[in-house]
Amino acid sequence: MNKLYVGNLSPSVTVEDLKQLFGEKKLPVADQVLLKSGYAFVDFPDQNWAIKAIETLSGKVELHGKVIEVDYSVPKKLRSRKIQIRNIPPHLQWEVLDGLLAQYGTVENVEQVNTDTETAVVNVTYATKEEAKVAIEKLTGHQFEDYSFRVSYILDMDAAPPLQAPRMRRGGRSSRDQDPSQPGPSGGLGGPRHKQHDFPLRMLVPTQFVGAIIGKEGLTIKNVTKQTQSKVDIHRKENAGAAEKPITIHSTPEGCSSACRMILDIMQKEADETKTTEDIPLKILAHNSLVGRLIGKEGRNLKKIEEETGTKITISSLQDLTIYNPERTITVKGSMEACCKAEVEIMRKLREAYENDIAAINQQTNLIPGLNLNALGIFSSGLSVLPPTAGPRGGVPPVAPAGYNPFLSHSSHLSGLYGVPPASAIPHQHSQQAPEQEVVYLFIPTQAVGALIGKKGQHIKQLARFAGASIKIAPAESPDVTERMVIITGPPEAQFKAQGRIFGKLKEENFFTAKEEVKLETHIKVPSTAAGRVIGKGGKTVNELQNLTSAEVIVPRDQTPDENDEVFVKISGHFFASQTAQRKIREIIQQVKQQEQKHQQGTPVPPHHSK
Repeated sequence: MNKLYVGNLSPSVTVEDLKQLFGEKKLPVADQVLLKSGYAFVDFPDQNWAIKAIETLSGKVELHGKVIEVDYSVPKKLRSRKIQIRNIPPHLQWEVLDGLLAQYGTVENVEQVNTDTETAVVNVTYATKEEAKVAIEKLTGHQFEDYSFRVSYILDMDAAPPLQAPRMRRGGRSSRDQDPSQPGPSGGLGGPRHKQHDFPLRMLVPTQFVGAIIGKEGLTIKNVTKQTQSKVDIHRKENAGAAEKPITIHSTPEGCSSACRMILDIMQKEADETKTTEDIPLKILAHNSLVGRLIGKEGRNLKKIEEETGTKITISSLQDLTIYNPERTITVKGSMEACCKAEVEIMRKLREAYENDIAAINQQTNLIPGLNLNALGIFSSGLSVLPPTAGPRGGVPPVAPAGYNPFLSHSSHLSGLYGVPPASAIPHQHSQQAPEQEVVYLFIPTQAVGALIGKKGQHIKQLARFAGASIKIAPAESPDVTERMVIITGPPEAQFKAQGRIFGKLKEENFFTAKEEVKLETHIKVPSTAAGRVIGKGGKTVNELQNLTSAEVIVPRDQTPDENDEVFVKISGHFFASQTAQRKIREIIQQVKQQEQKHQQGTPVPPHHSK
């Protein structure tokens, strides 16, 4: 992915000319430059340098009287579903980018690229190469404020022909290099050890104290890491001129707390020596999706921590979140001892929320195998286009810390916001038929309506665009109702996305307690002729449905069918339970319709007892 094509070259250009140009632009000079007639191929050390070369040279530099073109070298057979978008405004809200990308097709994956450019870069994978082609045509030169998007194909290795299987040595070992076994807990060789989830402590410190924290020749920070058995990253080279710098501490909870205490102590001593009179607060960074559970219902968790530690705790506004910054700043004021106590309690709550998310992921992937869960924004890492940061904040793209994100796997990086439910979650649609439109009635707490709609209706519009569904909130039947009905219309995939995001929004906005799952009631309409099949003989089908999905399913008796001869089925449960129940019920409806069609065509249908 780091090989570049340099085009529109004058016939007089030499390899030395190109190397000299790279040197002048402070780009790494490639050992090998393959020069052809009118173009060349150049390898760069990594994607970061490749992006810098494209942004620095393409269309901007003249060589021997011709303006050169620079882009990724991607063979036609590998131009498929993957594209790269550059020059994205750093303050662009993720939901705006989300909606824009979704206009051109189903986005399966968005991955931020860590660069040192002032603007954002993302790699996007669409569901088909046709959608990627349309996206390139439409997004190239797309103007957003004063920024013009630049888009390229990038290598799609999934489109490459399969490689031959490696030859095996005697004993079944591959002739290719293999990773050696990891030492087991006893020091012997065994299977890979289970790695505990790494949840780092992220701090913000005043830039003026960074030098003291590092110390002469790095001795101070080496002492901190040695004494606390921590890995401490100080992101001091990023965001030149920023008043504060982030620090990431990787260790056990106790190690993180010890390192935090030592860093606060170093800053306090430096402040005393430089006669800085202001108190130095402790500032902790936390992913937005975890903050609601730290605060607790009506702020109870935060108040309790304040009372028990004698501190004052404030949290930065949601308005500060951008495409580069999915974190909020938790500011703790009090004595150093009080701040250290508060850090322990705050991190305990954040870590607990994070572990709950991982447990939920493990549980739900078993329920619907292969599901791209972070398509929904329900879990910690799904609320932003970007992975949780472990690097700088603000104007420079952050880096995702190893082990911090529950969605990392051997085969792919963070899947991002986007994803399509697997075949097991959505019935197959024939390509020549439009997906069937479904209507779902979802009931949410009345006080959550404002959060769902958003300022001037922006959130609900962006949600509808992302999901590809119509989303309307029905008028309240009376002023004192505790729930409001959200009417969602769209095909199965759109239903999955829209409902998932709504569940996630309620969790994020803290309408449910930290340990409480978001459980909502959903109504779907079924033909009155299918209601008996949903219930089954003696209630057998509905009982099996409830056992399978963990949702409560009720078909109210004595319903009068509406003008379309349909009745309601009520489903209550968490998101995945509700989704599975909805799909199973839709399957029953489909079976009934098919049997009715066969019966109308004169095909004998075996008798079925509905009651």
